[in-house]
Amino acid sequence: MSAIPTLFVVITISFFLIRVAPGGPFDLERPLPPQTMELLNKTYHLNEPLWRQYVSYIGNALRGDFGPSFVYKDNTVAELIGKALPYSLEVGSIAILLALIGGIILGTIAALRQNGAIDFGLMSFATIGVTIPNFVMGPVLTLLFALMLSWLPAGGWGTGSPYYLALPITVLALPQLAVFARLTRGSMIESLNTDHIRTVRAYGLPPRVVVLTHALRGAMLPVISYLGPAAAALLTGSAVVETIFTIPGIGRFFVIGALNRDYPLVMATVVLVAVFVIVFNLLVDIAYGLLDPRVRHD
Repeated sequence: MSAIPTLFVVITISFFLIRVAPGGPFDLERPLPPQTMELLNKTYHLNEPLWRQYVSYIGNALRGDFGPSFVYKDNTVAELIGKALPYSLEVGSIAILLALIGGIILGTIAALRQNGAIDFGLMSFATIGVTIPNFVMGPVLTLLFALMLSWLPAGGWGTGSPYYLALPITVLALPQLAVFARLTRGSMIESLNTDHIRTVRAYGLPPRVVVLTHALRGAMLPVISYLGPAAAALLTGSAVVETIFTIPGIGRFFVIGALNRDYPLVMATVVLVAVFVIVFNLLVDIAYGLLDPRVRHD
């Protein structure tokens, strides 16, 4: 029930924040003539009081109309989002899937080899993955695999094959994989030391059954909690990664819109991200109930 009020608050805050920021959509290095500025402001209703612009935006957004783009004047914002979203969804879905599977596997292995060489090695790798930001990892991998070794292209969508998407997917997946590995390790160690697992082991069940069927199920709760916002962030595009690898996704449009004060384009991307976050949080709540029946939802 809180989804709609939350979305309303996000839209309201974003609408007023972007308009009180210094500069405007038509402020250029060489100022436009006053008559041209007046005509542009009238065309895009920027000459109206702020409250009236807000009411009009809410009414239009409810009908799925996010207005025309100030930068891409031949396209509406809805058309731009419709073109860019499939690119972000494809790259983001592969990245989050690889990160989730890889992180769970590595975290489980580290927990089963607690305080051993494998554990320290995997957690060191995870720490590196968490601490190195995308804007560093992207150019480094590009320099290594695209320029020095010439194994992969430096950027662009190309045919959309793994050959072109390997680098951006890797850069997106590595930090999340590291987080999932650390979360899985910690929760798995805690799960393996519970009375429930000791009882299961006392019944003489094989270690594989104990780990995969009983311990892993309880250890997934923190992972599922983090999965919601992580999936929403990756599926709606990474501004840094899409800019580095020139992928025509949502994140790149957000950067272009923010730099050019394209109010409708920025607002549409914010609304899209908010919707994804709300939806995935709902899915997380449902997954909680499936993994742990003791969790009750009102």
